[in-house]
Amino acid sequence: MGTAMEAPTWPAITAEEAEAVLVRFPGVLMTGLHWHSPRPFSAATLVHTTLGAFLLKRHHRSVRTVEGLAEEHAFIAHLAGAGVSVPEVMATAEGATAVASGAWSYELHRAAPGADLYRDRLSWTPFASYAHAHAAGVTLATLHEAARSFTAPARRSQPLVASFTILPAADPIAAAEAYVADRPALAAFLAPRPWRRELARLFEALGQGLAQLLAEQAPLWTHNDWHPSNLLWANDGSVRTAFDFGLADRTCAVHDIATAIERTAVRWLDLGQGADDIGDPEAALALLAGYATTAPLGRAAIAAVLRVLPLVHLEFALSEIDYFTAVVEDPASAALTWDGYLIGHAEWFLSTLGQDFLRAIEAGAHSQ
Repeated sequence: MGTAMEAPTWPAITAEEAEAVLVRFPGVLMTGLHWHSPRPFSAATLVHTTLGAFLLKRHHRSVRTVEGLAEEHAFIAHLAGAGVSVPEVMATAEGATAVASGAWSYELHRAAPGADLYRDRLSWTPFASYAHAHAAGVTLATLHEAARSFTAPARRSQPLVASFTILPAADPIAAAEAYVADRPALAAFLAPRPWRRELARLFEALGQGLAQLLAEQAPLWTHNDWHPSNLLWANDGSVRTAFDFGLADRTCAVHDIATAIERTAVRWLDLGQGADDIGDPEAALALLAGYATTAPLGRAAIAAVLRVLPLVHLEFALSEIDYFTAVVEDPASAALTWDGYLIGHAEWFLSTLGQDFLRAIEAGAHSQ
């Protein structure tokens, strides 16, 4: 949540470690490691083998178990079967798509086609062009269309998943209380804070009628982390492959579109740095226009996206705090997530600039 690159939380995957995992996958013989991901919540490396390049990803078992990874792998397999370009998840000789070893869970993906243009960019990095935003909208709609026939239930409780239990609840504070009570480290972090009062204030200002609106949306498995660095690009500027389904869960299309706008059309890293005119409604409109080429969005859908947008980050922010307190014991990052991310981002939408951003999207969408 800052502009400086942070050191990875988890140790890099070593060559010896990679070899010990790859032996579980038939015929995959390693020739070398060629890159290590800088992303914070897991460790990953690009492995060159006699069968080509693969991405080997490692999670602490308190973040992802083999069973937790199987949930997202089933979604990826469904999308692939429906013609969406996603990485191929490799299976062991026993047919498992994830393996456990000691404190770790591993998954192996065949390197997917497309250029990784945003690989070294920070989170919340906007699209490099409105053309990229439009292309991302096209692919998001395609993914949603393919996901409609995927009927798996919502994922089990685990850190770093964009679950969907608080925003659609008739009593969101009671739902938040249940969410927190299920996570003891998160509860301990929040105990000295007036967190119920703070959430109630945000829902009073931004969440009126949200539960009824979301009850009208069809449940849908969604990506929930749609930003440029999770897309691979073709030479013509279209999206070639979508990847990183770690946050995927059963939400709804409106929630996923709002998340995509939240991730890409507001320069959150500039918030509080002197000028808070950080929203780019044209980027949001380009994404929406791309989406509408495949799945037209009426006035009601646009209105729903804009109603969800100011609070769409809330449940994942709580999940991040749970990760920082229960898994890596980093209270400073937990505090930053609560104050700067969960509260700070919602409060920006209450500001004049945030309200202007929402109005500009609404006006532009209706004139497209």
